[in-house]
Amino acid sequence: MSCKVVSRPPSPRGRPSRHRRPSYSPPRPSENTIRRLVSTVGILFAESGNVHFMSGPSAAGIVFVPHTHWDREWYEPFQVFRFRLVEVLDEVLELAEREPAFRFTLDGQAAAIDDYLAIRPENAERVRALVSAGQLAIGPWYILLDEFLCSGETIVRNLQLGVSIAEGLGGAMKVGYLPDMFGHIAQMPQILAKTGRLHTALWRGVPGRVKEHAFLWRAPDGSSVRAEYLFDTYSNALDLFLLPERVREAVAEYASNTADRWATDPVLGMFGTDHMAPNPALLEWVQHVDQPEFPARIATLDEYVDMMPSPETLMVVEGELRSHVRGNILPGVLSIRRDLKVAMSASERLLFDAERLAASHSERDFSPFLDAAWRKVIESSAHDSVVGSGTDETVTQVAARLAEAGQIARAVRDGVIAEMATSVPQSMFVAFNALPFARVALAEVEVESSAHLGGISASANGTGLRTQLLDETNAVLADESFSASDLHRVANRIHRTELFGFEIESYTIEPGTLTFRLSSIARPGLFDLLGFRAELHQAAEAHPGRWRVLTLAGPRQRVLIELPIAGSSIVPVSLDPAAVTSDVDTVLDGVVAGSAGISNADVSAIVDTHGCLTITGSDGTVLSGVGRIVDGGDRGDSYNYGPPMYDRLIDEPVSVEVEVLESGPLRGRLRIRRTYRWPTDLDCNADRRGIDLVDVVVDMVVELRSHEDFVRLNVEFVNPSRSHRVRLHVPLGEHVPGSESEGQFAVTARGRESEGGWGEYPLPTYPADSFVSAGPVTVLLEHASEYEVVDSAGSRESELAITLLRAVGSISVNVHPLREEPAYAEVPIPGAQEIGSTVAVRAAILPSRAGWRAAGAVERASLFRSDVLISRGSAVGSAARRFRPGFEVSGRDVHVSSLRRVSGGVELRLVALSPSPACARVTGPFRSASPIDLLGNPGAAIDAMSGLEVELNPWEISSWLLQS
Repeated sequence: MSCKVVSRPPSPRGRPSRHRRPSYSPPRPSENTIRRLVSTVGILFAESGNVHFMSGPSAAGIVFVPHTHWDREWYEPFQVFRFRLVEVLDEVLELAEREPAFRFTLDGQAAAIDDYLAIRPENAERVRALVSAGQLAIGPWYILLDEFLCSGETIVRNLQLGVSIAEGLGGAMKVGYLPDMFGHIAQMPQILAKTGRLHTALWRGVPGRVKEHAFLWRAPDGSSVRAEYLFDTYSNALDLFLLPERVREAVAEYASNTADRWATDPVLGMFGTDHMAPNPALLEWVQHVDQPEFPARIATLDEYVDMMPSPETLMVVEGELRSHVRGNILPGVLSIRRDLKVAMSASERLLFDAERLAASHSERDFSPFLDAAWRKVIESSAHDSVVGSGTDETVTQVAARLAEAGQIARAVRDGVIAEMATSVPQSMFVAFNALPFARVALAEVEVESSAHLGGISASANGTGLRTQLLDETNAVLADESFSASDLHRVANRIHRTELFGFEIESYTIEPGTLTFRLSSIARPGLFDLLGFRAELHQAAEAHPGRWRVLTLAGPRQRVLIELPIAGSSIVPVSLDPAAVTSDVDTVLDGVVAGSAGISNADVSAIVDTHGCLTITGSDGTVLSGVGRIVDGGDRGDSYNYGPPMYDRLIDEPVSVEVEVLESGPLRGRLRIRRTYRWPTDLDCNADRRGIDLVDVVVDMVVELRSHEDFVRLNVEFVNPSRSHRVRLHVPLGEHVPGSESEGQFAVTARGRESEGGWGEYPLPTYPADSFVSAGPVTVLLEHASEYEVVDSAGSRESELAITLLRAVGSISVNVHPLREEPAYAEVPIPGAQEIGSTVAVRAAILPSRAGWRAAGAVERASLFRSDVLISRGSAVGSAARRFRPGFEVSGRDVHVSSLRRVSGGVELRLVALSPSPACARVTGPFRSASPIDLLGNPGAAIDAMSGLEVELNPWEISSWLLQS
């Protein structure tokens, strides 16, 4: 066991962050705060209690935007917050109807009004009237999401749903409001612009070089929106009204102190905070502030933006916003509650599969089901939901919602499969490729055979397929003894023609012995249940005593098939269990696996004495020590990782075992079992790890397929410890200055340092969705994950560290080593310690010194995440029909984000994941195509009888409506 003592990074610098207040009204300030607020600075002076506003940049006045920031679920579950929401919006409606000058901005998310009207449906017309009159601003989002923990397509569907609901209630807000997200993705300006929203307003993540209250935010493709920067959070005007009798002094001081931001523009005063009801006195207070030389008014955020001049002269900020300089971005949410991240990705993939299969191969309308599933996914993407920073009760609800979404999607997917299986006889199988591009895949099937054979012959559309025998099962399902008087119980097990999940093919009744022979294939007319009962009754009476009941299923073999298959297509597969193949001799590029390692024609992985791998790629790239597991302490909380002052890192196992699970030739699998001794918890002072140790077994299954040039890893363990972090390390063999990771329609390059200066230490831990690339390696990921490029102890050689687990016990801690003040209260969340939970993480190592593009990471990430689906046919007959081609897309670095049936045709969304132009070719059952924006509004149709060629600019999102 190797133990290292390490010091924590230095304390955070700069002024403290404003933690989010969960209260309904702001706390009363101290006397010193009051004196500070009413002190005269700069452009005002006091005479006899009167305040005079002098001419100057701030003379444009101030615009107050009353609002509430509504966390739909967080430190309380959804239903508790909705109860409060209904009370708040009752007040909003009453106040707005009583005071025509009153305005209210409902946090940019339609879910709040949707949740309200579910309880108060009778108020829908009241809401519509206020929205139409411009007094109530709703949408455009459905939910205020975490932008890094869901797919780019989920972000688009979120915006589509929010706009649709808001438009149905009088109109959606034009500003793409993003008040409290924990940083912002690079492609958000393009997403907003392609829904007609040319403005946003945001707070966290803006770099320190921004000095004014607005900037031009540019996406990688060149799209841009005007961003209103909420310098002092979305609650900047709240403290100005702490002393209503002195509000003019407070407003004047704020305008003076921030004058450089506003130039000749009016000050934006965001009056509201988390879960806050409107203050009826606001109108009176604003009238008190309003003066000819310094006008004050109330407006919605849309109305404020409409006052702004053209943005041509604004500073340009490009790409993602993850600076800590003026606001905490709370990066620890990327790794807490890993099950929610796994569930989000799994639900999204099931939905993509269901939509693609239905669009290509079914005429049925599944939209009510799919819409319901998408809504649950979108609801779960909220920035206090999928991040896992809520109570255990809240997390349980989010997990259940995501599970329901996956269940609905799986039902639709399986419904399409069952529909197609009716065209294939029971003696065959039908395979489905949910990816829109051609691939060579492996599929597992179980078949019956007449003898124990060395292999099985397979073919698709008359072409022979390579196979690998995985295992054989015993023919005897049950060997039981019954008395003659109880023999009728056997008949009670039979349901029509089914027994033990199989079909009864035949039976024999001999004195004292009943034998069933079962099959997976139903053969109508072979079994008569009524006749069997009568025959069994007579036999039991004729032969009293003990009976042997033998249930045989025949020899069964589990077989792996290598299957070339076109994009979005369906292929019938035939298997001949009477033929023995020499598959080992014919697989020239096959996998060879042994206890020392595993290899194919492109890549090899050799096991070292520590249970790590030396991986050699097709280009000669060598990676040593891959798969090192590092366990260290974490005294932080759900928002921020917090290393103990004297941490103890454990990275060497006390024992290593290697077992060959599959030896090839199509697939090889090794299980490396390592046993470690980890501390069970932190010491009582939290700055050291405890002395009590517990054994933990970490299994790493290493998998290699014949046609793949990457090595799959499946790491699994049952967590025995509290307050710690476990990471998977991939040594890079050299010093690497940065990384690139895919996520939300972009591949983002990042350095080794983050910009700090606010209230949390800027750890360079970053998000990645489908892959992360650093130096000579690209790691393919199953779900959104946290990673960091670190230097090896005592060396300048870098390692890529991917977080497998971060276990903590509190939503927030008051004293945090890397954050200056609490993010919230110290609410216990024992479930976040993950004690007894099985941690299972899938990843793949793709060696490539030339980087992710040369390695084809965009396509390989999809291949890694998606397996071909296969099902037994259900038709009675001997011939399978040929299926029509599906929608197929080809093109390097082209990602298909959406392929689904919509009103009027099939929606296709393409993304160029490339810094250079890309070209996509689309074929399938369509005759014309129309470009559409992200809300589905079409342009002019073009002829596409011979397919569609789409030229994509770098990083462009391009949407189309395909019509037959």
